[in-house]
Amino acid sequence: MKKKKKSISYGKWGQIFILPFFIIYFIFSLIPLADTVRYSFYEYYRSGIKEVGPNFVGMANYISLLKSDMMAYGKNTLILWLIGFIPQIVIALVLASWFTDARLKIHHKQFFKVVIYLPNLIMASAFALLFFTLFSTSGPVNSILMSLGWINSPIDFMGSVFGTRSLIGLMNFLMWFGNTTIMLMAAIMGISVEVFEACEIDGCNSLQRFFYITLPMIRPILAYTLITSIIGGLQMFDVPQILTNGQGNPDRTSMTLIMFLNNHLKSKNYGMAGALSVYLFIISAILCFIVYKMTNDNDPDGSKAAAKKAAREERRRRR
Repeated sequence: MKKKKKSISYGKWGQIFILPFFIIYFIFSLIPLADTVRYSFYEYYRSGIKEVGPNFVGMANYISLLKSDMMAYGKNTLILWLIGFIPQIVIALVLASWFTDARLKIHHKQFFKVVIYLPNLIMASAFALLFFTLFSTSGPVNSILMSLGWINSPIDFMGSVFGTRSLIGLMNFLMWFGNTTIMLMAAIMGISVEVFEACEIDGCNSLQRFFYITLPMIRPILAYTLITSIIGGLQMFDVPQILTNGQGNPDRTSMTLIMFLNNHLKSKNYGMAGALSVYLFIISAILCFIVYKMTNDNDPDGSKAAAKKAAREERRRRR
């Protein structure tokens, strides 16, 4: 009798190779996440050398946060994110369209891509320290403006709400627009050249080509960019922390939600910090779901819309 050949299964090796990831994720991510949610229902803080708790208090931490300045700090975070994100996405779309347009015949594209992406490699703390030095009252910017005779006295950029928020928004824009540009360029380059050739034959101009072909076809990447930017905006910490020395000045108008969370962690108030973390998770989930619904196209070819229209016409005809 012929011996049956043993079948070799390679599936188990794949499971073995990915097992370390799940072990590390469980230990360093899942367990701390569960602890954060658990501590949010407890009174747990340090008062001097005395440690209070953990004592179960239910929803008291969540109610206390709603009565605090959390809403004001949430508004600050939204404003700072908008100041940085709006120019970021606009400039990134323009640059991506230019660099992928064969008709412009731009030379040395690789060099420009590297230059655009370089600010993304600089640490946010280094960026914030650089801007703090440049725009201080005795910094180079004020010195240049005074030597040119444009101002008579130094401008306190970080002493005004507009100046501080503008600097934070400018830094966030400079750090991230290169990354967004590269992603959008990859998305546009993934569009079939035949589509652009067909639109040129139909007589589309540059604006029609951009709004009716490019934007709809890169919608998934735009959704990804917006979602990651929202999450990053809610986690905004290092730039305003260093630029305002952790105070959120002037008048705490640059205090973000993560800076507020960091203050609770510094005071060892783990219950309030856990509750605020849960709030941030819920806000992130809601905003990302809204963005996904707004940008997700369930009818790319228009067949569903055409079917619904035909059904409405049929109902009208029967009436």
